[in-house]
Amino acid sequence: MAYRRTENATQRLADRRAHILKAARDLVADGGWSAAQVDHVAAKAGVATGTVYLYWPSKAELCAEIVAAVSAREVGIVKAIADGDGSPMEKLPAAIRTFASRSLRGRRLAYALIAEPVDPEVEAVRLDYRAQLALCLERILREGIMRGTFPRLDPAVAAACIVGAFMEALIGPLAPAKGTGPRADRHLIEQITQFCLRASVGAAE
Repeated sequence: MAYRRTENATQRLADRRAHILKAARDLVADGGWSAAQVDHVAAKAGVATGTVYLYWPSKAELCAEIVAAVSAREVGIVKAIADGDGSPMEKLPAAIRTFASRSLRGRRLAYALIAEPVDPEVEAVRLDYRAQLALCLERILREGIMRGTFPRLDPAVAAACIVGAFMEALIGPLAPAKGTGPRADRHLIEQITQFCLRASVGAAE
């Protein structure tokens, strides 16, 4: 019986932690990193401020975990495309188009993860996010190079260039004061996709 109580208590702590993390992420999605002050997070989660600090000793550590959690989800989606069916010529634009469209649907959170100034420890996680995305694209490029679809470039360098290109192109439109509409978003997604695809295959044509 004592074991059961301990197991239940552990689950309650885990559930509360997840609840607080979601509250923090929702605040960032609405107002960026400045909205995720610890007292604001506590109020939204319905807990005491001290409770938040039980799980994360600082706001920076909480924000770093938000980046880690959201980026893991987004990388997982791109990785599924890279590992899925289809030719490299199909998977590369699909991966880019999917990332860009998801970013524009959740633009405030995407802007925070891509461009908004952050503490160094949060930036370290954000850089890992870019690296993990590049690894997914590298797999597609490597397959395309083996098939002769893409030019014989270093796939790791080429993937990093593609990630840099589409993230840079998204920064302005994702900025809070920008505000683009669905038609402009569709045009942007297509232009980003076509640019990255042509940069990848141009030398092979």
